[in-house]
Amino acid sequence: MSKNKNKFAGESVEPNATPQDDVVITDDFAATADGETETPSAEQPTPEEEIARLQEDLAKEKKEYLFLMAEFDNFRKRTLKEKSEIIRNAGENVLKGLLPIVDDFERGLKAAAQAKDAATVDEGMQLIYNKLVKYLAANGVKEFDPADDVYDADRHEAISVVPVPDESQKGKILDTVEKGYMINDKVLRHAKVVVGQ
Repeated sequence: MSKNKNKFAGESVEPNATPQDDVVITDDFAATADGETETPSAEQPTPEEEIARLQEDLAKEKKEYLFLMAEFDNFRKRTLKEKSEIIRNAGENVLKGLLPIVDDFERGLKAAAQAKDAATVDEGMQLIYNKLVKYLAANGVKEFDPADDVYDADRHEAISVVPVPDESQKGKILDTVEKGYMINDKVLRHAKVVVGQ
């Protein structure tokens, strides 16, 4: 009889072979129907070698993990340091921009002490004030809209409530004691106001 070729194993199989002749393949050992086992091939490591290899892999992974943790800790410390420097330097730049205005005030005070005309002193103070307001606006600071006369608890602080006879005046701002300011659409200082009740 002719033998059929097994395409996977490359072995020949008798067409009328009985199940006792078949070989069962397991992960590490080949067992025959007789119960005999074949020894593992020379390519497979022994359990001791496998344990040693796994221990080496574990030590390597542990070392890499510790290295990454140290790198992350250094990154975190460096980021905190850079952030604090940015905040400190931002304040430094703002204060540095105010120094020319302080110089103008000093010159204005000297001139006011010697001036005989109040109009010139007033004009000088107005120029310094305009310069300060312009500087604040350049840094994103602006006052609340003075035409806004409706009380808003998010932007205003009511320091006094006054009874009003007119219903249309209730909840409206009657007087602004201290102006409120915003910086980049966020409240920097609440306006202190008198509200009608």
